[in-house]
Amino acid sequence: MKKIALCILVVGLAACGRPEPVETAESLAANPERLKELRKQCRQDRAKSGDELCNQVAEATRKRFYGDSETPYTPPKEPPKF
Repeated sequence: MKKIALCILVVGLAACGRPEPVETAESLAANPERLKELRKQCRQDRAKSGDELCNQVAEATRKRFYGDSETPYTPPKEPPKF
């Protein structure tokens, strides 16, 4: 009986210290629906969402907007006509 109680106690204590999984900017950039949901959540209550998550959301948004930054700018051959 003591062994079972000890095992339950050990498992219970091990489960308490687990941090929540943090989503990376790369995973959020690949999942636009989740990114949209988290952007809204961070806008509404950043303190509740946490700085770490909201910073990852901002980085993912930046990556989606700018892309991989490897594509050089190529201006059009003819200037625009106004």
